[in-house]
Amino acid sequence: MIQLPQLSTQLHFPPPQGALSDPNGLLAFGGDLSVARLVLAYRSGIFPWFSHGEPILWWSPNPRGILPLKQFYCSAKLAKLVRQQRYKVTVNMAFEQVIDACAAIPRNGSGTWITAEMIAGYKALHHAGHAHSIEVWDEDKLVGGLYGVTTGKLFCGESMFHQVTDCSKLAMYYLVTLLRNENTPFIDCQMQNPHLQSLGCIEVSRAQFLQGLFELNKQRFSANCWQARIVDDAK
Repeated sequence: MIQLPQLSTQLHFPPPQGALSDPNGLLAFGGDLSVARLVLAYRSGIFPWFSHGEPILWWSPNPRGILPLKQFYCSAKLAKLVRQQRYKVTVNMAFEQVIDACAAIPRNGSGTWITAEMIAGYKALHHAGHAHSIEVWDEDKLVGGLYGVTTGKLFCGESMFHQVTDCSKLAMYYLVTLLRNENTPFIDCQMQNPHLQSLGCIEVSRAQFLQGLFELNKQRFSANCWQARIVDDAK
């Protein structure tokens, strides 16, 4: 395992092919969560994931979880919720509230992996234009949402939450719609889990993922793609 100097301004990651198999994809530890380092990491197919009290751990798992947009599964229940237009859906109008809500959700009974350090790092990434959110509102109350990081023309999902049933899935529906309009082929889900699998997430090899990532790094979203706005207003 490679240690990254805590205060170094040099930004370097070894090739993901050197990632460990046990635990799956652990590549390095140390460094910081500066905007520059996070941007470089995501452009290289690497993301941080660690718990309170641990050093910053950097990962590139094999296989990789991705959601091909053509395979996104919209259940009859979710389709009905979309048609009902009960909730207002927005883009980038409450990023900080979304990440705070995601951080408040216990994970596997052991607290959250979204530490205060992670929150500060991703809020800075958002203000720099590299991290974005989808929000679902019941009048003025935030009841669901998700956030992630963009690199080139790829959206790398980080976390989602709901306070009302299916409102995180509703946020995902609108994210998929937005990305389809941008001709983006897939979402990076990092690692598959049963919830993501139910939405269409599949596993591909690290090499396949990196090939797609490097192609999308050469592209850009349209100028107004992530403009803060309402994308659907409850009727």
